[in-house]
Amino acid sequence: TRVWIRDQRRRVIMKHLKRDVLRLAGTYLIIIMTMSIVFSAIFYSTAARELDRQPRGAGVGSSGYILQNGDDIRDYFAQRADEGRASLLAELIVINVMMLALGSLISYLLAERTLKPIEENMEAQTQFVSDASHELRTPLTAMRTTNEVALRNARLSLSESRQIIEENVQDITRLQELTDSMLGLLRDDDRKLLKQDVDLRHVVSDAMNAVVPQALEKHITIEDSVARITLQGNPQSLTQLTTILLDNAVKYSTTKSTITVSSSQTARHAVLTVADHGIGMDKETIEHIFTRFYRADKARTHQGAKGYGLGLAIAKKIVDAHGGKITVESTLGKGTTFRVDLPFKQ
Repeated sequence: TRVWIRDQRRRVIMKHLKRDVLRLAGTYLIIIMTMSIVFSAIFYSTAARELDRQPRGAGVGSSGYILQNGDDIRDYFAQRADEGRASLLAELIVINVMMLALGSLISYLLAERTLKPIEENMEAQTQFVSDASHELRTPLTAMRTTNEVALRNARLSLSESRQIIEENVQDITRLQELTDSMLGLLRDDDRKLLKQDVDLRHVVSDAMNAVVPQALEKHITIEDSVARITLQGNPQSLTQLTTILLDNAVKYSTTKSTITVSSSQTARHAVLTVADHGIGMDKETIEHIFTRFYRADKARTHQGAKGYGLGLAIAKKIVDAHGGKITVESTLGKGTTFRVDLPFKQ
């Protein structure tokens, strides 16, 4: 049903955009033809004036005879001028017809290319709204069902009531995390981050503190070999980035496995690497791993992991805001390694 609704919305968008392409192509064609006709008119007017200029005195006719009479000369050149104008007009008409055909094709292609970014943005926004609505609806439906069942139970005990309230609080917390993540993605991409000197070791330490409870629950060991590297960046954003990568590694790692966090540096970049020995990813997943809500469609059942598929999209946005690059290598069933290259200075 969800895919069908998305396809229907895409068809509606494409239908409206097709009309817009035709309108824009028509505008481009009018501009092209106006310029062509104006240029043709100017060229014809200039050429006609040159053809109307007649030489003084005797001349030579088309048959080679010498024409002595002035009237005969003027009539001859007037006739030649009329023939030249007619020939020139016919050629200009042919040229403008060809320009109309060629201009139509060029205008349509140019209009499609002009509107393509708008089409992609509209499609992305439609998909974002659709996926967000789906993700918001799921926990809300669960909460509503649980509460309706509880209200119909006349013998609901205090302990059962407390359990239902606790479940509601957990669902509300997840909804709050989802809305916070969505707001993070909707912020201006070009916003200025307050950057300062940041110790990469402190960033990783703060991020590890956030994921330790989940790691302990699955008996996962996190090995930290990050060196003391100072770079320029936003501490909160970099901590969020590292937390997302570690949380992702914990979610998709098997029980009693090991996650390795390491660092290195090049002449211009600090390199942070987070590697796990979990379930890994196939090629299709790797291609879409930084797409918003991707795991909402693809990996919901893996390891019972909970989430909305926004974490890695936010991670990439943070890396982009710092002028860096994030890459991933993964082998299905063996594990995944994320590498983040962050410039020392921007």
